[in-house]
Amino acid sequence: MQTQVLIIGAGVTGTGLARDLAMRGVTSIVVEKQDINAGASGGNHGLLHSGARYVVSDPSSALECSRENQILKQMAPHCIESTGGLFVAIPGDDEQYITGFAEACGRCRIPARPVDLKDALEMEPSLSPRIIAAFAVEDATIDPFKLSLDNMAYAQQHGARLLRHSCVVGVDSCNGCIQRVRVRDNLTGQISVIEAEVVVNAAGAWAGVVAALAGANIPMRYSKGTLLVTQQRLAQRVINRLRLAASGDILVPAGTVSILGTSSERVDSPDVIYPEIHEVDAMIDDGRTMVPALADTRYIRAYCGVRPLVAGSGQAQDDRAVSRGFVLIDHGEGPAPIANFISITGGKLTTYRLMAEKTADLVCAKLGVKAAGRTRTEPLANTTDARWTQPGLAPDMWLQKHDLKDILLCECEMVPQSVADDLVASIRRQGGRPSLKAIGLRSRIGKGPCQGTFCSLRLAAHLYNRGHLADPNGVEELRAFLRERWRGQQPLLWDTALAQAELLEAMHCGLFCLEIE
Repeated sequence: MQTQVLIIGAGVTGTGLARDLAMRGVTSIVVEKQDINAGASGGNHGLLHSGARYVVSDPSSALECSRENQILKQMAPHCIESTGGLFVAIPGDDEQYITGFAEACGRCRIPARPVDLKDALEMEPSLSPRIIAAFAVEDATIDPFKLSLDNMAYAQQHGARLLRHSCVVGVDSCNGCIQRVRVRDNLTGQISVIEAEVVVNAAGAWAGVVAALAGANIPMRYSKGTLLVTQQRLAQRVINRLRLAASGDILVPAGTVSILGTSSERVDSPDVIYPEIHEVDAMIDDGRTMVPALADTRYIRAYCGVRPLVAGSGQAQDDRAVSRGFVLIDHGEGPAPIANFISITGGKLTTYRLMAEKTADLVCAKLGVKAAGRTRTEPLANTTDARWTQPGLAPDMWLQKHDLKDILLCECEMVPQSVADDLVASIRRQGGRPSLKAIGLRSRIGKGPCQGTFCSLRLAAHLYNRGHLADPNGVEELRAFLRERWRGQQPLLWDTALAQAELLEAMHCGLFCLEIE
């Protein structure tokens, strides 16, 4: 295969870059070893930062977040819920930080309005009545899956290709230039060769691993962050603790649920991570001082991601103190230059567009392309391929359609057969193979309180009936789907959730013999 640009990684930065390049008339191939948003792009709060969280610890990142917040609200409103946000303090929080917060926001030109405590409690009744300070900011929430899918859909409509489950296993270089990149299909084991004029490493936490294949070095820190999903939405706005970043100090509304996070733990590798019980306990203990309902609400899932932090000399040992700014590396410079190799890593979900734009500028400079970027001013198209990630859309459309033959596969999120069929067709159009995990990623299936206990079997049966699954791969699909769901349930098993886990085991192991071999 030949292309102008090979992009390694299909997170928000990689897919955003593919769209940016397509808008400039540059063709690309995006390779991803798993599926869209498999890394940090799919393991985050979904928070569109106002920048206020970083005004003291990282002012430059705060300013970037503030600017991009406003741009994305204009360019991708269908991916965003403009909730607004509150920063609140409780007794014992650092008074110097509280009194200096508004001034710090002002220095970064970030709006932060003091809110009377009575008004704050009326705005968000779930807040602790013991709060001692409150500020309103312009936080919002964003759907990272819809964002990436919409970006990739636009790029594919304009000539880009997406190769899912395709892992880079080798790089052949000659005279300081990458000649070929070898990619293995993780489903078939087949090796393909891609020749590109420019290779972009957008692999997030795996950026150091990919760079090493090309003979370059990026010193990475792996900081795992765990998050918890509540069964119900506890607040209408993003609620932040008014202090330096710590565990359990952000509660983010996400459709019909809320997301509490996040922890920060150093790990040796981004490949083997999972939520742990001590993280869950610590976040709930800390979070309930800000929102008391967190102490006894039901949690339906825990998940985690790895922050792609670039380690620098003289930086603090605390990963929270490492800059959240992004790092764009031209490997054509330095003692061992690789002329057509670029890496982009670090940053935030909020700054993905800026990261893609700056990377595209450098790519086009190497290609001699004069076209300017337009993502700052041209809206992101709302594509049909990405619509089913939106909470509440499937039940609304199903109720309006009211087709008695369109049976529900997922009762928690009210996802019918027709949605599964739409997603299969979309995945086929993208050159992919439909699977339970791929359909779950692109919809709300498996994301409700039962976490796939019932809908996994119904979806598998439906795919069998449609001829998309054949024995024995359907059983393996079920195991893979349920294994992923289980990983997020295991740290939360107490009370009702524990009883439901016993039901899940009885059904899937006792009745359907799905024990892991």
